Amino acid sequence: MRASVLLAQNELTIEEREVPAPGPHEVLVEVAAVGVCGSDVHYYRHGRIGDFIVDRPIVLGHELSGRIVAVGEGVAGDRVGQRVAIEPQKPCHRCRQCLAGRYNLCPFMEFYATPPIDGAFAGYVTIESSFAHAVPDELSDEAAALLEPLSVAITTMRKAHIVPGSRVLIAGAGPIGIICAQAARAFGAAEIIVSDLVPERRERALGYGATRVIDPAVTDVATAGLGVDAFIDASGAPRAVFSGIKAVGPAGYAVLVGLGNSEMTLPVEHIQNLEISVTGIFRYTDTWPAAIHLVATGQVDLDSLVTGRFDLEHVREALDSDLDPDSLKSIVYPQR
Repeated sequence: MRASVLLAQNELTIEEREVPAPGPHEVLVEVAAVGVCGSDVHYYRHGRIGDFIVDRPIVLGHELSGRIVAVGEGVAGDRVGQRVAIEPQKPCHRCRQCLAGRYNLCPFMEFYATPPIDGAFAGYVTIESSFAHAVPDELSDEAAALLEPLSVAITTMRKAHIVPGSRVLIAGAGPIGIICAQAARAFGAAEIIVSDLVPERRERALGYGATRVIDPAVTDVATAGLGVDAFIDASGAPRAVFSGIKAVGPAGYAVLVGLGNSEMTLPVEHIQNLEISVTGIFRYTDTWPAAIHLVATGQVDLDSLVTGRFDLEHVREALDSDLDPDSLKSIVYPQR
């Protein structure tokens, strides 16, 4: 099979590799579509994210769908031919976090496209059969791949305690911000305020669930009297995080999703006096069934997010597509 391999910062090549064999309780998936994530771009440009360092060649890509073409020992043979969306992680299932149901925090996790684990910019991948989620025919390959970032948004809504009638502020109208806006609407939020510096992104947010948009260069959300029930940061910008937390009302929630600075200044007095709960999210647990339902029932639209399509020979262009302000989600098709 062919695979797009990141050799070092800004250095990609195409390699011929052996098709992997599924082990016990695994399936072999022919990859159909792979979404480009901000983490892929970060590894490509900077060679690391925090403590995860690209110190050897690695295949990027972890938002994917495909078709099961072979199964390992212990997997029913009738799964061959099934269209699936992949939950791209392999926890140990034995540690304290796994046994507590927090397998996303497993210290022994093997996650696609996180050094040193290869990802899905390749013809085939293997995954535990329970993490290959069958998808209905009405979901396209692209939407099935983008169930992964939707899973991030679902986890965020759960952490932010979004319920019918909630008022939420989202900082950042990039891919995750837009998907979070849709998820907030699906969870019943009555008011969804999205802030972004870029006019085109603000306008786009209005078409994906936002009831109001704010230019933070004009309006200081910290002093605008918003008093929202929840703040979601999808920007990673320190100023947006500080101001967004200040916009949360008593006993509200702030959820940090965006990749930002490793250290930030927070409005501690506001957090303490109003008993604001501040948390982050790290991937997801048990979100694919909900994600499939939201897309299959039309509550979330993922197909229209796709603004770029690329084959393996043009992965570099896919990774650089975020430099275009009109770009939202790019998809790589390893079989083309």
